[in-house]
Parts: sequence; structure tokens; C-alpha cells
Amino acid sequence: MEIDGRDFLKTPSVKTVRFGGSVAETLEKHKHGDSSDYELLKHQLVDPEIKDAQIINWLQEFRSSVTHLTKDHEQLIYTILRLPWLGRSQAVVDEYLAFLGNLVSAQTVYLCACLNMVVSHFTPRVTICEGGVDISDSDDEDENLPRNFDHCHQALQLIIRYVPSTSRFLMPILQENFPFIQKSSRTLECYVHNLLRITVYVPSIRRDLLELIIGKLLKLDVNASRTHIEEAEENQVQTQKAEEQTEECLFDMDEDVSADEPTRTTVMAHPVAERLDTLMAVLMAYIKDVCYVDGSFHAERTKELYRDLLTVFDKLILPTHASCHVQYTLFYLCSFKPALAEAFLDHLWKILQNPSLPAVLRQAAAGYLGSFLARAKFIPLSTVRACLDLLSSWIHQYIYSQDSCGKQVCCDVSLHGPFYTSCQAVFYTIIFRHRALLEANMKKGLEYLQSLNLEQVVMCQLNPLRVCLPSITNMFAAITRKYQVVFCYTIIERNNRCVLPVVRSSAGGDCVTTNTNPLDSFFPFDPYLLKRYTHCLIYFHLFWFTHSAGSKEDEDDFLCGETPQAEGIVGLTPNSYDSNFHSPSSLGSPPNTLQRPF
Repeated sequence: MEIDGRDFLKTPSVKTVRFGGSVAETLEKHKHGDSSDYELLKHQLVDPEIKDAQIINWLQEFRSSVTHLTKDHEQLIYTILRLPWLGRSQAVVDEYLAFLGNLVSAQTVYLCACLNMVVSHFTPRVTICEGGVDISDSDDEDENLPRNFDHCHQALQLIIRYVPSTSRFLMPILQENFPFIQKSSRTLECYVHNLLRITVYVPSIRRDLLELIIGKLLKLDVNASRTHIEEAEENQVQTQKAEEQTEECLFDMDEDVSADEPTRTTVMAHPVAERLDTLMAVLMAYIKDVCYVDGSFHAERTKELYRDLLTVFDKLILPTHASCHVQYTLFYLCSFKPALAEAFLDHLWKILQNPSLPAVLRQAAAGYLGSFLARAKFIPLSTVRACLDLLSSWIHQYIYSQDSCGKQVCCDVSLHGPFYTSCQAVFYTIIFRHRALLEANMKKGLEYLQSLNLEQVVMCQLNPLRVCLPSITNMFAAITRKYQVVFCYTIIERNNRCVLPVVRSSAGGDCVTTNTNPLDSFFPFDPYLLKRYTHCLIYFHLFWFTHSAGSKEDEDDFLCGETPQAEGIVGLTPNSYDSNFHSPSSLGSPPNTLQRPF
């Protein structure tokens, strides 16, 4: 990074004025108690009109005196680290990077200060002066942002090269500097993007960085419930329609007024969902970028990323109740290869059947297992059958163990939570997958469903139909009655008679309620509501559709309610889209590279 020989260095700007002696002389005077030039030097370094040539001259002198810049000169070093080196000429950047390299190698006491300085530039900023007060904002659209971020990562790599143990100190600094989740989408987007860039050249902290990012995303996710997002979107649609009607009344013009429609449709109405959508898009693009190199699937890199994400899933995502979107990181990754989906299912199965784990985690694993089997089109039907076989076998063994104990078995969620969630997972999977199980060969499909011995599950003393979510119970009963596999309505009616209303006191008086979700269950792979990556996930997701009432013969067809859509593609991968379902060109193909937020 030598810059000797540059012509403009020999002829600095005429406006550049420097007072005091050289840096070496100033440090020597300061050492002997004369601090006048030392204070003058610090004052000149913070001059807002400082010139490039002056910065370069000073940095060269600081480099030659770096061994004298000990802990006693902490304030001076902090002043140098606040120099506006980004956005200046390449000569300034080169000299500043050279200074950083010399400083951290000669004075490791300043390592964390240098790291903090670099990381502080991972978000855009602009200073607005109002009433004499500087207000820092983060919606800067500076054209230099890509270049500035590149220089920041260049500085980090330089520091790591000089101090190999940097990664131990870097992670706490990255965590401490993470912007507050109420910051703007652009601020969060830039910071997360830069964190993910670090994983490229510091792979040792990738798992920790993914844990940090996903932890922040979960905080956003649980604060943007599915109901609130849908309400906000509906309100936005109604508002836009009202505005359009008003405009049509005021102006009768033939011009196309839909020019800004793409912008409207890609921004979430819910402010928290908008931030979450932006960050999820960055993370999804990163996953795609890691797993596909020049358009070709890279198995080893994908396995390593899967292991890291699975660790974060176990630690953060699985124990988090009612998250709606963050878990789609693993859903998307598993869509790349059937082997990944099978590995994820096997992992969930091991958690479910492990009696040494907390019941709440086992129940969550069952919920993920059922939702994944039901919603993921890329899971082969043979895998669905294998998982149903495992689940039903475990359920029957559990029933037998309870019957063989010789005691009266009661319907108690607190005692048998994993059992009930496993039953619900089986019911939920059959609701979504029964068409695929039956349509190829109706006779064999019915024989398979009968082989699961669902009647014994429904009729057992533990009575899962009483505990499972009513919507699941009713849909399962309709489907199994239609194909005469199980008859559930007698039990459902008996359970309804046993359910007594509970009177609760509230601020508005007494109200009568019933417990409609005793498992406190949720379905983690319900449709993805965020907008920016829906075009990719739609290829892999099984959606609901509304079955309209028809003739009398249709009454048994799920009671004219909501039923799963026609089964999709078996073994679908990103490079094997079925033209009979969706054309990639009609919905947009997944991005091939990590999208930059600028």
C-alpha cells in the first residue's frame, strides 16, 4: 500500500495549513510535559475541512512513530480512528489501511478500538442539523455505500491478517453494534448484509453470526403476528381502493396511473413485518449464494450451512412459540435436495421420541414434523409414508404402554403432550396428503391408510380428538368418513357434550369461553406472508384452496370447507420445476447471488 510517487502528494492544496512540528517532535514534547503542540495536533485532526493531502501526510508520520503510540496516547488514537477516511480518494484509503495494519501489529491494545471503528461504518448515516442540534439518521442513499462497505471489509481482513486471534474479539463487538430493531429497514439490511459478508472470510464465527442474526429476526417475527400482518395488508388494500376511487372522481384522465404499483405491492403495510421481510430476503439470498456456485449446487458447502442452521434452529427457533417466518430459512434450504429434507425430518423425529428432553420441545418438534410433511411439496411421497409409519407406530406403542399399566388413563395434556401433538401431526399430514396417497392407486392407497390403524388411535382412552385443534379434528373426520377409513363423529359429539364452558372475569365483566386449543399448537409452515421472497417459496409450498359447494354428492367432500390444494410435485428441486404447475418465468426465478442492499 505504498503511495510514494503520487504527484499530488508533492504539491498539497494551497488551502492546507498545518501548525506545530512533526508528529515525532510533538510526541517527544508531550512526553516531557509540553502538551501545547499535542493538543494542537488533535484539534487539527478533527477539522471538518481537513484535506486529503494533509491526512496522508499525518498518517505517514503516525506510521513511522507507531511504536511510540502507547496506551498513554489513547485520546490521540481515538481521534485518528474518527478521521473521515471513507469516501475519500483511494490514496487516503490505502494510507489509512496501512496505518491500521501497523497500529494493530505494534499496539494490540488498540485492536478492539480499531474493530469498533470499522464496524461502526456497517450502517449508512447522514447528519441533519435542526436547531443547532445534529440528528443522526440512517436512511442515507449515498452512492459511495458499496465502495465504503468494500473498504470496511478490506480493513477487517487486513486486521485479521496481522492479528490472527481477531475473531475472538470481533464477535462481541458485532453483537454490541447491532442496530436496535426499531431502526429503519435500510439500516438493518445493511448491517445484516455486512455481517453475512464477514462469514465469507471468517468462517469460524459463521454459526455465531447466524445465531445473532436469527435471534434478532425472531424478535421481529414474534412482534408481527400473522393476524396483525393480514389486517394491515387488508387495511392497506382498502385504503388504496378508496384513494383510487377518489382520484377517479376528481380527475378523468386516460393516462396509466399504475406506474408506482410495483412499489406499493412489494412494501409490507405492517412496519415490523416490513423490516422482517427486508432481512429475510437478505438471509434467503445468502443461503442461495452459499449453496449455489455459478449456478451449480455445491453439496459440501450446503451441508456445512445446514449443520450451522440446524444448531441455531435447536437453540433459538424450535423453543420460540408462534414464530411465522424465520423457520422458512431451513424450509428453503431443505428444498434444494431431498436428502436435506429427510435429514431435517430425521432430526425432528429424534427430538420427538427422546423422553429425556422437555415435553415442550418434543411437542414443538411434532408440530414442525407434521407441518413440514404437510406443506413441503419437495418431500417425496415415499418419505411421507415412511414418516407416517414411524409416527403411527410410536403412537400405538404409547397407547399400548398406557393400557398395559393397569391404571385408568385420563385425557391430560400436561401428562401426554407429545402423544397428542404426534396424533395431530398425523391428522394434519393426512388432511394435506390424502389425495396424493390415493390418486395414484385408490385401492392401495386405502389399504395403506387402513394399515395405520387410525381407528384404534381415535378410539383409545387418551381420546386425541378431544385435545387436537377442532379445525384439524373436523377436517380429518370429514376426510376419513368420505373414504370410510375411520368414523369420528360419534366421538366428536360425545366430546362436545363433555366440554363445559368456563366463566372468566375480565375488565368488561364475565364472559363464557371454551378452551379451543389446549395444545397451544401452531403450524410453523403455514403460508409465508412476507412479499420479497414469496416468488421463490411458492414453488415448494402446498397451499389451501376453498372448495365451493356443489351438488348433494359434494356434501361429504370436506363439508364444503377449506381443503388442501391438489398435490404438487414429488422430489422438486430448484432446477426441476414442473411446467404443468408453475413456469419459473411466470413467477420469477430465485436469485443466483447474494443481493446487495444498495
